Amino acid sequence: MTKVNDKNTAVKAEKEQTRTRAVDLTLCGFFAALIAVGAFIKIEIPVEPYAMHFTLQWFFVLIAGLLLGKKRAAMSVCVYLIIGLVGVPVFASGGGPAYLLRPTFGFLLGFALAAFVMGMMMEKKTKASYFWMLLTSAIGLTAYYGVGILYFYFISNYVIHMPVGWKLVLINCCLLTIVEDALLCVLAVTVCNRLRFIFQKLILDS
Repeated sequence: MTKVNDKNTAVKAEKEQTRTRAVDLTLCGFFAALIAVGAFIKIEIPVEPYAMHFTLQWFFVLIAGLLLGKKRAAMSVCVYLIIGLVGVPVFASGGGPAYLLRPTFGFLLGFALAAFVMGMMMEKKTKASYFWMLLTSAIGLTAYYGVGILYFYFISNYVIHMPVGWKLVLINCCLLTIVEDALLCVLAVTVCNRLRFIFQKLILDS
């Protein structure tokens, strides 16, 4: 009888793991697709030496970070980045491994860090308040811009040898778009405040 019970328990655990993996793959694939779509909803800002883009990618990264938890949120962004780096043109200016040498690629890497940090903060509060979600998105925004700005400066000055100063980097990479991205934070928090219980149930049931 004990062996039968152990076998039934093992089968049940395996089914639960399979369902969890299926939910993970579905959510990660879905949000990776949303981020890709967001790349094509863009406004190009023609500044020198590199054009910048304001897109809706950050909005979908925010939703992933606020709803999915650190693991699923970061995986969603990583799936998107891998798809783009292998050559599928899902980035705002195309795709392919050469994109790593574009100074603006740092903002895409910033998506991954921001998603992880936001997911981690949301996991600490099972009943997160609207203020906590705003704080979480603000910290995510800081991580996103921090990685993007540092990467832009490093690649420009030390890899492709097109020198730019900190003043130009801060103006082009931060001041031109940060207000709009902050507004997206407010919009995403408002949306997620209504959706988080649905996603919590979906994730907990998996």
